[in-house]
Amino acid sequence: MSLDSLKADLVFAEDLAEAARDCARSRFRAGLQADNKDAGGFDPVTEADRAIEARLRALIENRYPLDAVLGEEGGHTQGTSGRTWVLDPIDGTRAFIAGVPTWTVLISLTTQDHGPVLSVIDQPHIGERFCAIAHDGHLQAELVHEARRRALTTRSTKHLKDALAATTDPYLFKGAEADAFEAVRGRVRLMRFGLDAYAYAMIAAGGLDLVVESELQPWDIAALVPVVRGAGGVVTDWRGRDTFETGQVVAAATAALHREALDVLRPAAW
Repeated sequence: MSLDSLKADLVFAEDLAEAARDCARSRFRAGLQADNKDAGGFDPVTEADRAIEARLRALIENRYPLDAVLGEEGGHTQGTSGRTWVLDPIDGTRAFIAGVPTWTVLISLTTQDHGPVLSVIDQPHIGERFCAIAHDGHLQAELVHEARRRALTTRSTKHLKDALAATTDPYLFKGAEADAFEAVRGRVRLMRFGLDAYAYAMIAAGGLDLVVESELQPWDIAALVPVVRGAGGVVTDWRGRDTFETGQVVAAATAALHREALDVLRPAAW
């Protein structure tokens, strides 16, 4: 893929994010009821999740009919181009239904040979949009806010003892994973909870240094990778691999911090 084609695709991804904003803003803090997708627990989905994904799928099909689409609500639509648009219409539905503006819309383009190559993490209520390309040595990440753009760069933190860290929910870790997370939590300067994908955007923006999570799905992960890498950070699974089939993810502002975190997490890595 050429850089020019990637930039054109990123413009389209931003157009998708703009369309999602219209759907999301009108429904946020509007008293939406959530359905539960998990009979054994609580996995909420709202009419906003479904409406946003349906809108984005229609736009993609119209623009790139040969591309595949993978979305949290609509599953996998096959394509023939070797490209897949990965959608999480509202990442952080729990925050959405609670009226807390840390949920985001996740949009990414992945290729058969290279995985996620560009993405957008968009927070419609705040109006922040994190856009990135990370492919074939070209790394860029930008924050778009109030029609202004600025390049994003991660912090230079190298050690856990100095790191500002986050995870979505510490109770999602079980067994050896919980022990490994507690070991990380005991070493960092600060640990924050409940940010979902917004935490990865904050690594790119130079706010946080480290995010550790498990049990993530492909639509949770794909958009995070270009944004973190585009700003100079590192994101892998807990074994340091570029594949994320296990759902275990660690993102860090620097390679040195990432290595230190992996040393603690690797005993619980799948």
